[in-house]
Amino acid sequence: MLEAIVFYLFGALVCAMFFIAVRSANVLYALSALACGMVGLSAFFFLMRAEFLGVVQIIVYSGAVVALYAFGMMFFNLSKSLKESKSFLAGILSLALVVLLSALVGYLAFENAPALENISENVLSAESQEAQSGLNNIQIFGYLVFTKYLIAFEVAAVLLLVAMVIGIVLIIKEGKKSSNIESARVDSQKE
Repeated sequence: MLEAIVFYLFGALVCAMFFIAVRSANVLYALSALACGMVGLSAFFFLMRAEFLGVVQIIVYSGAVVALYAFGMMFFNLSKSLKESKSFLAGILSLALVVLLSALVGYLAFENAPALENISENVLSAESQEAQSGLNNIQIFGYLVFTKYLIAFEVAAVLLLVAMVIGIVLIIKEGKKSSNIESARVDSQKE
């Protein structure tokens, strides 16, 4: 029962954060909500006992959102704060939406409680299988990556390395082109 409450609580939280990310007029608010939503998504992995994927979700996706946050601050002049409209109607609609989502979460939590008990039984059987093998899920993941999926893992690593090198080469070539164009402009202005 506790797992169901946590599941629906994080589900509502993630949906609310992504809704704020889409609807916010302020870029910083949108990116902050996006980062919170990504961290909230990792809770689902922790609920499924996939700790490695939960940590990767936090590190990779939330790290990417932090990079977006930095770019958003650089590209937009955010020293002037955007004034969001705070009308009475918007406050009433927001409150109604929160009440509606809370009622929906409560209804679903109590309606689907028997179905969610089967999920916890499956998780417990998976935990007993882990205990019998003597390995936790991170060790099993590492074993599979470096045995059964080694070729795919290495191919993906090489492809990412090639893409990174090509990107660096293209940036260097573009920098040389723009410096040549700039020097040609300076030379033409001197004449």
